[in-house]
Parts: sequence; structure tokens; C-alpha cells
Amino acid sequence: MALELSVLDQSPIAEGMTAETALENTVRLAQFVEELGYQRFWVSEHHDTNSLAGSSPEVLLGHIGAKTSRIRIGSGGVMLPHYSPYKVAENFHVLAGLHAGRVDLGIGRAPGGMPRATIALQGDRRRPVDRYPEQIDDLLGYLYDTLPSVHPLYGVKATPIVQSPPDVWLLGSSSETAKLAADKGLPYVFAQFINGEGGEQYAKLYRDRFTPSPYLAEPRAMVAVFAICAETDEKAEWIAGSLDLTLLMIEQGMAVNGTPSPEKAAAYPYSPYERKRVVDNRKRMIVGSPARVKDELYRLCEAYETEEIMLVTITYDFHDKLTSFRLIAEAVWG
Repeated sequence: MALELSVLDQSPIAEGMTAETALENTVRLAQFVEELGYQRFWVSEHHDTNSLAGSSPEVLLGHIGAKTSRIRIGSGGVMLPHYSPYKVAENFHVLAGLHAGRVDLGIGRAPGGMPRATIALQGDRRRPVDRYPEQIDDLLGYLYDTLPSVHPLYGVKATPIVQSPPDVWLLGSSSETAKLAADKGLPYVFAQFINGEGGEQYAKLYRDRFTPSPYLAEPRAMVAVFAICAETDEKAEWIAGSLDLTLLMIEQGMAVNGTPSPEKAAAYPYSPYERKRVVDNRKRMIVGSPARVKDELYRLCEAYETEEIMLVTITYDFHDKLTSFRLIAEAVWG
């Protein structure tokens, strides 16, 4: 089976690193994986955090698009409940006008931050999350100029009018998003890096329930997973300790001021409960040597019945991150 690989980058900030460097690294990574032959490069939306610099995907994508030439660029994703679908459509029409035929618009319903960030984003225009399906319909109507005549804003154009509007993907980590993507006839990404349970069943639910639409004739699913690859299993495990500790700290509400070093992770006094959590969180990751990672990627391909996997890699050392993506590309494509 031919396997396509893509990248989701959250612009992680390592301990001692500035946000400026984290953003520079994201751009460097996009250029690097483009040269390696990766299919797409998406960036995320996170708010009010000291450990991730990617808060505004539409702004970052404009710069990445100008620094690359072939790779598809996109959001993974825009947290639609915070925003006006009309403004999101216009932002991505501009991106599609600048980088024709290369733009994906991944959307999600998660807040992307703590409740205070949601209040700051929405102000006195609080939008209930149960309006999300309606927001998707409005967004599609604006993007493709297909608002129904009964819509109160029928005739409004999301400008500029572009020849190749972005492809819309629904992102999620639950069965609800799988159902929503299937019912609306849109491509679907399961975030296994967020939820290590149930993804294969949700992907099957999506395929079984899929209804063809003007946007997609057949189901198209992808899975996003943490991946850390190094020359040996032992080295990969050492590097992955940083991510193990980061996820544990987030779960327990501990302050995370950047990705910790492998040395710090190795010295951390894990309790028996915490060690169990580390093991459970490994369901969200693929960690190991090139041969081991390749085998796991193809296993995921078969389990999800997909030909494309999106990799999320967080390391303390940026060089380890570049090496991981290079080794995976060499293992999969030769």
C-alpha cells in the first residue's frame, strides 16, 4: 500500500526557548518536510499557553506558504465556535488566492485553551458549541458561494472570489465529529494524538455513514498521531521522555513552561500512578527506530483503512525533530 505522510506542527516551545524561535522552527520544518516529499503541512491553534506558539494559524500559514512552493498548507485546525464563519471564509480565500491549489481548512470545535481564553476570544459574543453544525454549513456556503436563498444573508460574498477554494476537513477525537463529517460529506481526521481510544471504530463509523456531497464523492479519512523516530529504539525512547512528562504535567494541571529536556524527564520521580499514565498515553504515540515506526504506520494504515497519516512530533531538541521526520521518510519511501 502506498503511504502518504503529512505533518501537523503545534510550534512547540522548549524550556529556555523563545516563541520567536519556535515560530522560526515551524517555518524551517515546513521547508524541510517539503523537500522530503511530505504531502501537507498543517499548523494548530492554541491559546494562553507557554508551551505552544501557534495561536493564529491563518497568519502563520500566509508566511509558510510564501516560504514553500509545493506542499499543501492548512489549519489543524481553526476552532470555529470562536469565530464568524464569514471571516474564516475570507481569511482562507485570501490564503487560497495567494497559494492556489495548496490550501486546506481544517476546523474543530475544541476551545484550544482554558475557559478564560474562550471568554477573551469571544467577549460578549459567546457562541454555544451546539451551533457548530450550523456554523459549518455557513462556512461552506461562504467558501463556495452556495448560501441557500432562504438564508438571511443570501447574496453576501466572501471575498476575494478565488478559483480554487480551500478543501475543508473536520477534525475531532470523538464519534460525534465522525458522524458530523459523514453526514455533511466532508473529509475527516481522527486526532489519535489527543485520544488514544476508539479511533478505529470512529473511522469505520465515518465510512459506513458517509453521504456523498458536492465536496466529496467518497469517504476520505486520515489519522493524526504523535511520532518520534531515532536511529535506535533506545534513543527514541530517551527523546520521547520529554513528551511523556509534558503530557503528564498537562493532565495534572501542573505548569508547563516549555517542553522539558530528556534529562529532566529521566530524573522526574514518577509515582506508580504516573507511570501507568505514561503507558496509557503511549497509545497516542509511535516511538522507535525507523523499522519499528514504519511497521506501526502501516498497521495504522490498515486499521484506519487510510492511505495518509499525519505526524505530530514534539521534542526538546529541534535537531531530533528534523531527524525523526527524515528517518521516517527514508524508512517509508526508501
